[in-house]
Amino acid sequence: MHHDHISLFAAVAIAVAILGAWTALDLFGRMRAHLGSTRIKWLGVAALVLGISIWSMHFIAMLGFDPGSPVSYEIGLTVVSFLLAVAGTGVAFLLKIVNAVAFLTASRPGSKRFVLPAGGLLMGLSIAAMHYVGMAAVRTTATLGYRPALVALSVLIAVVASTAALTAARRERSQGWRALAAVILGLAIASMHYTGMAAVILAPSSHITHVGGASPVALAAAVTAGCVTILFLALGASILDQRTNVLSAIDAGGVGFWEAALPLRSPILSDRAREILSIPHDARLGPTEIGDRLSPEDLPIHLAALARAMAGEADYDQEWRLAGTNRWFHLRGRLIRSRSGRPMRMSGVITDITDRRQAYQALADSERQQRILINELNHRVKNTLATVQSIARQTARRTPDIKMFTTLFEARLLALSNTQNLLTAGNWEWVDLRDLLVQELAPYADEQVHLNGPSVSLNPLQTQGLGMAFHELAVNAAKYGALSAAGGQVRVDWSLNNGVLLLDWVESGGPAVRSPERRGFGSDLIDSTINRSLNGSAALAYPPEGFAFSLRLPLGDTSETVA
Repeated sequence: MHHDHISLFAAVAIAVAILGAWTALDLFGRMRAHLGSTRIKWLGVAALVLGISIWSMHFIAMLGFDPGSPVSYEIGLTVVSFLLAVAGTGVAFLLKIVNAVAFLTASRPGSKRFVLPAGGLLMGLSIAAMHYVGMAAVRTTATLGYRPALVALSVLIAVVASTAALTAARRERSQGWRALAAVILGLAIASMHYTGMAAVILAPSSHITHVGGASPVALAAAVTAGCVTILFLALGASILDQRTNVLSAIDAGGVGFWEAALPLRSPILSDRAREILSIPHDARLGPTEIGDRLSPEDLPIHLAALARAMAGEADYDQEWRLAGTNRWFHLRGRLIRSRSGRPMRMSGVITDITDRRQAYQALADSERQQRILINELNHRVKNTLATVQSIARQTARRTPDIKMFTTLFEARLLALSNTQNLLTAGNWEWVDLRDLLVQELAPYADEQVHLNGPSVSLNPLQTQGLGMAFHELAVNAAKYGALSAAGGQVRVDWSLNNGVLLLDWVESGGPAVRSPERRGFGSDLIDSTINRSLNGSAALAYPPEGFAFSLRLPLGDTSETVA
């Protein structure tokens, strides 16, 4: 007896084998994106899918088997053949990836190289067993025998194809390699089946009564539809898992995801994207949802950039401030086309860049403040050098020898330095008048000095000018006035009147005072500093009972007072 194979069933069987191989390789790709128990689950799904596709390929091809008489199948053996296909591929895949036999070979270096051949052998034997158990389920008016050589060849093909499947599952990365590997695996599995069928020898038998069954075409259609449905569901699960992983990674980085179909429709926004744009999680979105979050002056620029991106001229890449807030976000998007080049959708990410914007603003403010400080420092250094130059010139003019010049000049520089120290302690902003007087009169006995007045803040220019003036007054009192006698006293009283500082320096208990015969350094200093630089007025009096100094200085808006 002869048997034929209808070519339609053969073509469908090969197509199912190739699609199953492609799906299994894709699922292995998903396995690489996971760790732990989730990886094992995807391995199990991949093995199940490949086992189903191999069994379906075998069953569809068997539906094309025509021994010249009606054919039916024994249900029990058919189910066993299915279980052999799934179990064999599943165990082989798990053996390869999980390395279940590692504990048996760990003590021998290089023993892991045998895991791949062992897995290929186990998988190949299970496929061969599936095929021949499925053949045993055939019920027809003929008995089936086999040519041993071709049976052995079919088993060899099954083992080689299985080893190739495990190798491809381990190494495939690109779409091109996956397509090539799927075609090779599908053809190899089909070759094993038809080699096994070529080994069949049919002999007439009068003892077997054929029981009619369903049409082979109907069964082939049902099996094919079921198998293809399962494979597409597996591919859909793989795609969904990949998308979920990508979105999870994006969300973990604090980045929002958005996507919109073209022509521009209501976008899809991830939870993080809604949070960045201050959109409630349950709010319905409109086509202009993102643009509605921009200020009116930013909207035209956004629309122009969006139009260029939708036309494929450039990616969308803009930074915007959320209208009515101080928050900023970075919006990026790219046009996605179909294989034919037709624009399909736009997708991208949204990042909250408020911290970065604030850092940039703080840096700009810091740089601006630094420039101001440098300019102010240059100004103050020039003023200080000018003051030192004036002190040196005035001191030299009124001293007969180098020794006296050195003594006076050093004392006046020290007074200037002490004033600078007070300014530094006040961050070169404000110095209290009392602190300035205490510093200049610190060398003298407490019972000889009396200070009375409110807290008055002086700016740096006022501090430097008054500091030099008080130094000259203190030195003059110590040399010629009240502080030169044990019972002498210096009393300084001050007050504020409508922003004007009123200060009186009165000496008593010292030697009799008389007017100087010539104008000294102190008089010149007070005149140049207070009367000219500070726009104040100062008067010196020399009654016999004690020297007196009065000051009227407008402080303006540059001072602060505390009662």
